[in-house]
Amino acid sequence: MKGAVLYGPGDVRVEERADPTIVEPTDAILRLSATCVCGSDLWPYRGIETYPGPQPMGHEYCGIVEEVGSAVRNIRPGQFVVGSFWASDNSCPICQSGYQSRCVDARLMGLEGAQAPFLRVPLADGTLVATPELPSADLIPSLLAASDVLGTGWFAADAAAVAPGKTVAVVGDGAVGLLGVLAAKQMGAERIILMSRHESRQKLGLEFGATDIVTERGDEGVARIREMTDGLGAHSVIEAVGTQESMLQAMRSTRPGGHVGFVGVTYEVALPGMDLFMSTVHLHGGPAPVRRYLPTLLDLIWRGTIDPGKVFDLTLPLEQAAEGYRAMDERRAIKTLLTP
Repeated sequence: MKGAVLYGPGDVRVEERADPTIVEPTDAILRLSATCVCGSDLWPYRGIETYPGPQPMGHEYCGIVEEVGSAVRNIRPGQFVVGSFWASDNSCPICQSGYQSRCVDARLMGLEGAQAPFLRVPLADGTLVATPELPSADLIPSLLAASDVLGTGWFAADAAAVAPGKTVAVVGDGAVGLLGVLAAKQMGAERIILMSRHESRQKLGLEFGATDIVTERGDEGVARIREMTDGLGAHSVIEAVGTQESMLQAMRSTRPGGHVGFVGVTYEVALPGMDLFMSTVHLHGGPAPVRRYLPTLLDLIWRGTIDPGKVFDLTLPLEQAAEGYRAMDERRAIKTLLTP
């Protein structure tokens, strides 16, 4: 099969790769209906994260089960399934506490390379969730979004303790931040402030439920949030970028006793100790336990309550994956969907 492989900064190639096979009895092989490029894929694409050699890319996926290993009991060929970007057994004590992304046997799906027509999914019974029946084509983008960016945005809102009556600020207007807006709306937030400078992203954020747009960043952004909240700061802040500036902006935009849900992949972020100490805010986040939320999210999508697939504003055939990366890197696209 052909799949996307990263050779180095800015160098994505679609080339022949070995077809996946059952390696462990708990595996499943999927024929993918859609895959995509993630904002976190841009870290290695930009050279901020490095690999020792060519690396198959992609960790977001949905599709039809082709084959299962001898130990798989709950997933069967012919089902349409969605899985998390972390494979997990969903039965260990950490999974049972709701943190499947830190399963004692967690497997990072990016190492399997989901930007391809077929994918091996380890720990299939714990990782995959089946839809009631085969979905219509119009549902597939939203189901794909549930695999990562929707689940991550939902976790960010949950970690930020979003609840009815609260004011929420969202730092980051990529797919995760925008779906954090959607999640906050579903959780009943009274006011949702999206921090964004891009008109197309602002428009989608308002469609997802944002009530206000703030274009300022850094200290100016913090000052604007505090001005809008009687000097107190937001009750809940979603951090969906992962830079030093965004983390400080999120923490400083939160009122004492408030909550920050951080899900941006962090590189070289160091919080000043005294700022952290004096903030008296709750910080919670990290790799999203998407598997915890998948049943709820798939049900909301299936019933038409939410349409997170709108974050895909560029669709390309897999062969044009390199252009999909360029478009996201240059902020010409929010998120690129790839059709195998």
